[in-house]
Amino acid sequence: MDLQATSPHNGPVTVDRLRVRVRPLRATSLLGAITLAAGLACARDPLFFPDAAHDGTGGDAAGDLAANPDGSGGDGADDVPFSRDVLPVDVPPVDAQLNPDAACGRAAAMAIVERLPVDIIWMVDNSVSMAPAIDQVIMGLNRFATVVGSRGLDYRVVMLSLRNPTPMTTFMGTARYAICIPMPLAGDATCGNGPRFFHSSIDIRSTQPLDQFLGTLGQTVGYRMGEQRGGEPWRPFLRTTATKTIVIVSDDNSRLSADDFEHFAGGTNPMNASLILPPGILQPMWAGLFTGYTFAGIYGWGSATDPGISCTFPGGARPSSSGAVYTTLVTRTMGPRAQLCAGASAWGPFFDSVASAVERTARVSCDFAVPRPPDGSVLDPALVNVNIVGATRTLVGRVRSAAACTMTGGWYYDNETMPTRVFLCPASCDRAQTELRMAPMGGGIEVLFGCASIPG
Repeated sequence: MDLQATSPHNGPVTVDRLRVRVRPLRATSLLGAITLAAGLACARDPLFFPDAAHDGTGGDAAGDLAANPDGSGGDGADDVPFSRDVLPVDVPPVDAQLNPDAACGRAAAMAIVERLPVDIIWMVDNSVSMAPAIDQVIMGLNRFATVVGSRGLDYRVVMLSLRNPTPMTTFMGTARYAICIPMPLAGDATCGNGPRFFHSSIDIRSTQPLDQFLGTLGQTVGYRMGEQRGGEPWRPFLRTTATKTIVIVSDDNSRLSADDFEHFAGGTNPMNASLILPPGILQPMWAGLFTGYTFAGIYGWGSATDPGISCTFPGGARPSSSGAVYTTLVTRTMGPRAQLCAGASAWGPFFDSVASAVERTARVSCDFAVPRPPDGSVLDPALVNVNIVGATRTLVGRVRSAAACTMTGGWYYDNETMPTRVFLCPASCDRAQTELRMAPMGGGIEVLFGCASIPG
């Protein structure tokens, strides 16, 4: 359970539900490290339970519950068992619990939080008018992958675009401009797949990238390998735990709406009755595969306030469309974008901004090792509390096991008597993901030793 508290220093402290996924995280990452504070103080210290007295008298049933979550100890008469249904009435300011100078936090240790993998899916329009942009993709994708890898991320790149070693080509009787990504991202000199790279050769049509994304993802009628709009199955290359980033490169707009891309029920393509589409990427069929995805793009937008205005190329020409559907998706997911009309100068910054977005949105692991207290004392499993430190500080209540997790969240050990790892319940994990995305440097998950676990 996530609780609310008020800090005398920082004002209201929001304690709410979280959603989080986890990946390898370095202590220097912008998502921060998990801070584990170890304290030697008694759980009945008045700083933690203001109504409790050091002389062994006073206090109330709620205070005894917090000090003795398993029902043992205390003054005997008002001890109650550990229960998520009974919460302490005198939860102190969160800052006091976590301040290294406070009674419950006189020593600290740092632990590394792991981040989950990242899958980056590029869709590139194969219209001949896209030749300059496609050349930039061919030249820059290896550098982009190197930048992502240099940030400690386990990445994979999927390319959805027509593949051919000779860019100017003909596909089914129509002139097209194809892509061949060079090594080392590609597995060989003829655009082959590699350990971190999969290229599904799909002739991406100017207004159909989102149709073709869904159709080839689900391998539905009209989008299978060998069919006019289809390509090799690429869904198996995606990882269920990976954060997804989708990047569009086009000078046109999508005929499929942003809402249908995310929430289409599945069935006949609304734009072509001869084609079948699977459900949208956020529908239950995909079991959360695209939850928390980011949409990015370099396309024909020209105004930060009016999505219907196209950019202008240096010679005065304009792209086919401003790409208003892509603007909707970029805005919804807070992804980066660049103007296609800016030409070669736009590509370096765009690659970098996408790499930064991939790093920023990588999910943080919601299970982590319990370190030894740095003062050398023996860990007492009953004297541990967990906070999520993001834009606000969130106190997460303790539950007994994964089975005890509810929609209100919580945390639990892998083993109640001899714990080695802490796990966040799904709701608190979700909240942590949201909070850590907005966290300043130093944000993370704070584990406090020395004070009785607050039950969730």
